Amino acid sequence: MRVQGQSRFGWVCAVAVMAMTPFAVAAQATTEPRQQQAITKHIVVAAHRDAADAGRAILRKGGSAVDAAIAVQLVLSLVEPQSSGIGGGAFMMVSVPGADGQRSITSYDGRETAPNGVKPTLFAHLPRSRDGFLDAVAGGHSVGTPGVLAMLAEAHKIHGKLPWRDLFDDAIRLSEQGFIISPRLQYLAETDPLLRKFPAARDYLFTADGKAKAAGTRLKNPEYAAVLKTVRDHGVRAFYEGPLAQAMADAVQTSAINPGALSVDDLASYSVRERAAICGPYRVYTVCSMAPPSSGGTTVLGILGVLENFDLANLDPNGAEAAHLFAEASRLAYADRDLYVGDPDFVTVPTDGLIAPAYLQKRAALIDATRSMGVAKPGHPEGAGDLAMGFTPDLPSTSHFVVLDDDGLAISMTTTVESAFGSRLLVNGYFLNNQMTDFAFQPEVDGKAVANSVAPGKRPRSSMAPAFVFDQAGALRMAIGSPGGPAIIDFVARAITGFIDWKLDAQRAVELPHVLNSNGPTTLEDGTAVAAQADALRAMGHQVTVRRIASGLNGFVIVGDGLDRHIVGGADPRREGVATGD
Repeated sequence: MRVQGQSRFGWVCAVAVMAMTPFAVAAQATTEPRQQQAITKHIVVAAHRDAADAGRAILRKGGSAVDAAIAVQLVLSLVEPQSSGIGGGAFMMVSVPGADGQRSITSYDGRETAPNGVKPTLFAHLPRSRDGFLDAVAGGHSVGTPGVLAMLAEAHKIHGKLPWRDLFDDAIRLSEQGFIISPRLQYLAETDPLLRKFPAARDYLFTADGKAKAAGTRLKNPEYAAVLKTVRDHGVRAFYEGPLAQAMADAVQTSAINPGALSVDDLASYSVRERAAICGPYRVYTVCSMAPPSSGGTTVLGILGVLENFDLANLDPNGAEAAHLFAEASRLAYADRDLYVGDPDFVTVPTDGLIAPAYLQKRAALIDATRSMGVAKPGHPEGAGDLAMGFTPDLPSTSHFVVLDDDGLAISMTTTVESAFGSRLLVNGYFLNNQMTDFAFQPEVDGKAVANSVAPGKRPRSSMAPAFVFDQAGALRMAIGSPGGPAIIDFVARAITGFIDWKLDAQRAVELPHVLNSNGPTTLEDGTAVAAQADALRAMGHQVTVRRIASGLNGFVIVGDGLDRHIVGGADPRREGVATGD
């Protein structure tokens, strides 16, 4: 297995969801088991049927996984605007099979960047309250330079098989003819406290009497179709320069609520980063995920590296002991995440040290099998600097999808506009992100720099964790990821433990009841078997909350080899995702 990319870091193995954001948690979730479909050629698992179908159509035409990913994202921007879109950013992991049987792995960083006109104290004056968070999110000052389209275009240059212009048909058709509003979209629009304050969003998603347009309604978006036709015909630079770029800058700078700094120069100068994936061992497998500025990879690998020292396989997946160990491992990894991870182009991130097995073994020794440690302190990995911990709200609204094509090329991509509907600024039929709120609100604390502070051109820390799992021979066995703000990390880590330790298939792994701990209370998923462990965990010293959790894990598992090889998809029943393939 070879890891490719341009990064100063990347140790390579050889082989709090926020209670103050209820509007980001959808109704209509269910944990009813999904039926599985055995697939042999190619697969797409995405958060919406229309998007998954668009990706499969590209694969059936002989397109690559990256070609299909472009079609999926363009449709998601239309049908699931609360979660992702061309006004946002993304991270894409790519696994390419080689002629020698070894895979090369790289990742593309399409994270938004801070406009050149921002100041380090952008949100420092806001209170740490629900109203403070809403004020930070709303309007132009929260918008970073979108990166997802540039990222997809860059990946297409290297991994695309079909012409760029052939990847837009389904998104344009659905925009012009209309798509069916889903229950999730209706619910999130109806319960959002900000959308009605923005005229373009209000006109698009609400009726004249102020109610969200009902699920089942056909909704057309000719403005978005026009944008897609421009980008289809003139290439991705038509989005970052000219009238489309000017429209974004004007919307941000003239916003009636919190005007911001995004400029046409910011858009024209945006660049994609190709980064080395970071990989680490877990049992006999190798797990690879996204490097900083995402904290997803280091923290998932941190959790797994701690759990490596415990025998999970012989524990009940939904028992108190397994939940305790997972929560304790998670709080240790999150303590390090919160202090050390930021944009590696601006700060020194001790990536190698954070995921080094010897360091994680020392962290694991801090766990008492019978008693919670309470709030964990950050460790001192090799390469760590003297930093302060800043406050970052990390609001959850994101989407994840995976694709495997006929040639074995795989992608795992997490994409976002940050909070539900991003900044709430609707421009030419798509929402602009509010990614600036993923920065820490304070540039320094007690005279020490904060790794994730705001700076012009800087990329905010993320929790997105698109991941691959490889077996001892280097063969790809799993692709996985999820939306969910900071809880993404726990969602992904627990699904991987389900697959590796408890031998769950893809669907059962994404359905595994959730245990969350971001170095605070331990949260258990209501209505599941693990919720029954609340009293046992309290007796061990955990502060426990039990609530509904709207993850959106999507993934696949490759089973067997040769003639016995087949692919099993897993779509989280807590959302509207589907797995589809041939």
